[in-house]
Amino acid sequence: MIKNIVLAFDGSEHAQKAARLAGDLARQYGARLHIIHAYDPVPGYLGEPYLQEVLLRRTEAAREILQRGQEIVGEVPELESEALEGSAAEVILRVAEARQPDLIVMGTRGLGQLRGLLLGSQSQKVVSHAQCPVLLVR
Repeated sequence: MIKNIVLAFDGSEHAQKAARLAGDLARQYGARLHIIHAYDPVPGYLGEPYLQEVLLRRTEAAREILQRGQEIVGEVPELESEALEGSAAEVILRVAEARQPDLIVMGTRGLGQLRGLLLGSQSQKVVSHAQCPVLLVR
């Protein structure tokens, strides 16, 4: 039975489809849904005041992306969201370890497609290392 779902959301077309499906699943099973968004780390070498400005812009953009994800998901029994710094796969796996979801839902292609070609797909990393089922949405 699915009681706890983690949705990885970056705002991409595939992530939007994943959000709709995750919302449907949460409603169908009466499950808790946790939306997460990963943003790139802010380089420490920027120094003040640039460091704070970049961090502020990244966190504001992350809040907007999470808001969009919540709108797409719609009404579900229980909804939480958070933005975390780090690579998408690392953040998803870290949250999954802490929250022990029954299912991770994510798109097959995110906004970082070029980096995915060079370093390997984020979704592939999650599928390989997650301790629960992962549903990839195209």
